[in-house]
Amino acid sequence: MLVLSRKKDEKIVIGDFITLMVIEIRGDKVRLGIEAPRDVSVHREEVYEAIKRENATEKKPE
Repeated sequence: MLVLSRKKDEKIVIGDFITLMVIEIRGDKVRLGIEAPRDVSVHREEVYEAIKRENATEKKPE
């Protein structure tokens, strides 16, 4: 895992098409802005896991 420190309004670039920006830091929460192509899915981890579970349930044969 790569660990980076960023301040408000600083960015991280992933590849040629994805940019993360620190929008706000408030207490123990950080708000991030994410720019990515429309064909790249971006989800919070808990939403991504729920989607995976739902997809796995739909694919099970009856």
